[in-house]
This record gives sequence, C-alpha cells and structure tokens, in this order.
Amino acid sequence: MTPPHLARKGRTFYEAQVTATGAIMARRKLIYEGKAKILYEGPEPGTFVQYFKDDATAGNGEKKEVIDGKGVLNNRLSEFFMTGLQRIGIPTHFIKRLNMREQLIRQVEIIPLEIIVRNFAAGSMAKRLGLEEGLQLPRPIVEFSYKDDKLGDPMVPEEYIMAFGWATQQDLDDIVTMALRVNDYMSGVMAGVGIKLVDFKIEVGRVWENDYPRLIIADEISPDSCRLWDIETGQKLDKDVFRQDLGSLSDAYTEVARRLGVLPSNVTHHTKPTLIN
Repeated sequence: MTPPHLARKGRTFYEAQVTATGAIMARRKLIYEGKAKILYEGPEPGTFVQYFKDDATAGNGEKKEVIDGKGVLNNRLSEFFMTGLQRIGIPTHFIKRLNMREQLIRQVEIIPLEIIVRNFAAGSMAKRLGLEEGLQLPRPIVEFSYKDDKLGDPMVPEEYIMAFGWATQQDLDDIVTMALRVNDYMSGVMAGVGIKLVDFKIEVGRVWENDYPRLIIADEISPDSCRLWDIETGQKLDKDVFRQDLGSLSDAYTEVARRLGVLPSNVTHHTKPTLIN
C-alpha cells in the first residue's frame, strides 16, 4: 500500500525510494509525466531525474501495454548512446545513470520538434509515398514534425518552423548537421553488431551558457525512438514489434542490448532483464 505521505495531492506528486528496511532515501517533486518517461526535480538547480517507465504505447497512445523490464532496458540503452555521442563531441543532456531506471539529466528548453532521420523507407514515409518498406534512400533524409500528440505530430516544413518562432534558420542548420552526425555514429555502431538503422527520431533542447544558447540532444535514444532491423534476416528489433504484434517487445530490446554489450552475453532473459553495472 502507498504510504499516506506519498499519496497524490492535486497536481503535485512525491515519489520516495525506499530501502529494504523502509528508510526513505529520497523525495522528489514530479515535473512532467509522458507516455514512456517521468521527469522529477533534480538534486541541483538546472537538473532533472528522468525515470523510464515500462509502459509501451502506439498510435499516439491508442494502444497501451506494460512491458516488464522495458524501462530498465531503455535506461541502459539511452545511456549507452548518449555517452557515445558525448565521446565524439556531440553534446547531450545526459549527466549520469543513477540506478536501473533513472538518470540525471540537464534541464533544457525543448524545441517543440521531432527531428527524424531516414536511411530506408519505412513507416509513414513508405505509406505517404507508396514506397516499398526497406528501400534504401539515395541519401539520409531529415524531416521535422511538430510535437503535439493531439494533432498526431504533423510533419512541418522549415518555413513553418521559422514563421512560428520555434527555431531560427541558424538553429535548423545546426540541428540538421547534428542529426546527420548522430546518424553517422548510430549507423556505424549498429552495423557493427549486425543491425540496420532504418530511421530514428531525436529531440533537441537549448541550454544557456554565458547568455548564449547552445543546442544539445535531449529526451532519449533507444529502440523506442529508432527502427532497427537485423541485417541478415530483416527481423524487427524496435517498437514496431509492439505496433504490429510481431512477438515479444522485451525479447527484441534485450537482443539489441545483448549485441551492444549492455547485457552480458550469457544472460537468459525470462521476465525481467538482468543488467550489468
């Protein structure tokens, strides 16, 4: 039973981490809850704690299910990709992983866009243009969608973005350059473990340093935000498994984590994944 002091009161919610002896280790204020993650107030100004949920959704929340262990896997996979990007000089909001489901991140001013990079035709692009899924594109294509679930995250041209003040032309140039660098990194990493990076989406936020804005990668990078196909078999290892009822989403994500070395190679996955520290 939830203790009375942890009960929801209006729009304010406090979560406590409790040890085996029942001692309260931390108490945090809820900032925002989305479909797959929760943001809590961080321990220092300018920080958040990002909590990865087990919830899986599709069709802007029309299809929902709880996938045991999904949040644990996405926490570790997003850590893997974010730290990899930082090593090659691409700034991200990631500071450090706190535990199996949480990571400490920088607070950013999110630009209300999803930045989508496509290497192969799939999903909405294939439907929109009548293309065969898996067709390799002549070059990586960068698209922008306006972040609004109620509107279905509609695709928007650069003219809309600048006209409504969501980003400047310089911002867009920098975002495209950053997105293509992320694509180069991610494509190489995934190809190295026998996985084709079909497409992915990222979010970008602004941080202010000495009164000047700086753009950094935010949100998450995980199989929730990528299309990943096995190079040899074409097996899908991403959220399309859930969208299209193709099998176990947990098994698909575990396979990605195993190949990347986030899971030890001798792990047998049953219900909950066992992760290395």
